[in-house]
Amino acid sequence: MYCRIRALPPWNPCLKNQSFLNRLSFACHGVTSAFAQERSFRTQCLCALAMLAVLLWLRPPALWWALCVLSAGLVLALELLNTALERALDRLHPEQHQSIRVAKDCAAAAVLCASITAAMVGALTIAVALGWLGR
Repeated sequence: MYCRIRALPPWNPCLKNQSFLNRLSFACHGVTSAFAQERSFRTQCLCALAMLAVLLWLRPPALWWALCVLSAGLVLALELLNTALERALDRLHPEQHQSIRVAKDCAAAAVLCASITAAMVGALTIAVALGWLGR
């Protein structure tokens, strides 16, 4: 997913009261940076596209579409937060430290929990769409 709204405006120490397009360009820059630099984010984007293909093929009830989309969105959002946390901590404290390692591990565990939950929602969606579970 490549998002090109406008060129990223120059950094301004006063980031309050920016226009909506400027704030949107910051967000798009974050997504494109994560996509370009984080293999796990690209993998999760590919999984989200595969989920969309399966949803289009099986056509489950709307509730299951919503659950799948919310699950995939949560995984991607948590991966972006994990990336932001890792980058900030690496920049602020480049040396190895036990507390920073634990913080990074916890952020990665949050992504893992969301990913497992999304996979379970996907499996249940497939089971419902194929008639193995009640609608």
